[in-house]
Amino acid sequence: MEPLLGRVLLTNDDGIHAPGLAVLERVAAALAREVWVVAPEHDQSGTSHSISLHSPLRVSPQGERRFAVLGTPGDCAVMGVRALLAEGPPELILSGINRGANLGVETVFSGTVGAAMTGMLLGIPSIALSQAFSDPDAVPWATAEALAPDVIRRLLAESWGDRACLSVNFPDCAPEEAGPLTLTRQGVGLVEGIDVISRTDPRRIGYHWLQFRRGPRPNAEDSETVAVAQGRVSVTPLRFERTDEVTYASLAASLAAPSGS
Repeated sequence: MEPLLGRVLLTNDDGIHAPGLAVLERVAAALAREVWVVAPEHDQSGTSHSISLHSPLRVSPQGERRFAVLGTPGDCAVMGVRALLAEGPPELILSGINRGANLGVETVFSGTVGAAMTGMLLGIPSIALSQAFSDPDAVPWATAEALAPDVIRRLLAESWGDRACLSVNFPDCAPEEAGPLTLTRQGVGLVEGIDVISRTDPRRIGYHWLQFRRGPRPNAEDSETVAVAQGRVSVTPLRFERTDEVTYASLAASLAAPSGS
């Protein structure tokens, strides 16, 4: 099949040596004539769409059109578009394929989604891709690899420009068992809170890990969490603007009232 695109930029948050990125490179090779990879040198999960304003970015070549950046996924998107591909920007940014789904509130923290949102800010159509799993030792990468080419082709047939980026989640099942591509809303997801796990090292110095606490939460039927749990491929359009309209209306009414009334 003839490639749809001339040039595509790949990044992720799991790092340049992550298996999900290798899957995405094979997917992109069938979609574009020229595939560029600009990815973090180390795992940057949880960095959202942060960019480095107080430290320099070190870039190291990792092969033809492959670069590792000592920085965040957002840094990688900017370096790719504004520096490494400055003479001809990519037609599409693909971020992922993330090891684990990005559902609900996790999209706010996700570096995978953050890179796509940075791409949106740069005016490049961007898609974040994530693969759900239940067994960390048996992530079903074959599902994303088999389904992603058609999913991306279908989405590219639409027009969303820089109004939003798209977040795609593949379900935790074999590719032949997956349901159809389903348009979804963000929902609340599965995160119940964030815990601090404290330990003491051999030198009796304390250290701490932050860890999401997940569990079943009420999600609307049109949410990505429900769709992925039912074995479907979800696609959610995301944007930066997150104003809560109910609270806005409440505050508008109360703040408009005379002080002391």
